[in-house]
Amino acid sequence: MSDLSEHLQSLEQRLFEPEVRNSRPALESLLSPDFREIGASGGLYLYEEIIVALLAEPPDGTTRTLTDFEMQLLSPDLALVTYRAARSTTSGPPIRSLRSSIWHHDARGQWRMVFHQGTLTA
Repeated sequence: MSDLSEHLQSLEQRLFEPEVRNSRPALESLLSPDFREIGASGGLYLYEEIIVALLAEPPDGTTRTLTDFEMQLLSPDLALVTYRAARSTTSGPPIRSLRSSIWHHDARGQWRMVFHQGTLTA
């Protein structure tokens, strides 16, 4: 199971990378068409909305880090991951959040994210 945990952590980290966030094919390979996100603002975002928003992000020198990663297998093809994230820009203190994602092992044999939620923390 640690191999799966490491694999899912690497997929989460890929979503932090600007080259992935700016590539529709990369995003489509990581996000399920059924994807939903509840953002830190409380808004609900669907698959196409998230892809469009990520593709529109300007390259601003933002870096994202992931710590305290944990995985819980909910079924053989469904996993819940939780972690802490920090987003740093060239100005201001880092923005910290607690994040959770649900990953599904689909019919094509790929793990793809079906749900994500971020909650701002102090």
